[in-house]
Amino acid sequence: MIDVADVTFQRHDRWMRQALNQARIAFDANEVPVGAVIVHDDRIIAEGYNQREALQDPTAHAEMIAITQAAEALGSWRLLDCTLYVTLEPCPMCAGAIVQSRIPTVVYGTTDPKGGACHTLYQITNDPRLNHTATVLGGVLREECKAILQEFFAAQRALGKK
Repeated sequence: MIDVADVTFQRHDRWMRQALNQARIAFDANEVPVGAVIVHDDRIIAEGYNQREALQDPTAHAEMIAITQAAEALGSWRLLDCTLYVTLEPCPMCAGAIVQSRIPTVVYGTTDPKGGACHTLYQITNDPRLNHTATVLGGVLREECKAILQEFFAAQRALGKK
């Protein structure tokens, strides 16, 4: 018997692997390795990775960069019929941007116990008091997404940073 959850996760693996490629770019640039892609009509229309250090911009999260690119690609701030794939559960800022941009579906890799705003600490994307909610699926390629973050922070600690 096929587990429905397994089929759902397999469907999302392809795009999460692309988000992981973005996270690897961030890792190589000495940025916290979080990557994101936005898919519309079964194709990537935007991608991003953390660039806070390079841009010296606290808002330069992978999701924010991808959302801006997607709005430009579609010529609309309403990102209807899009799915955001991100390697780490979005923070409050990014969850707010998801709500504001009307992204209907968010798929993330690993939870963020210190800042997750979709399931872990807050449920901003699912708060019925807001003008929009998103369907959120967590845990797609969880171990790979978690491993790249652990590797990055272990290397940073070894260097006496972060």
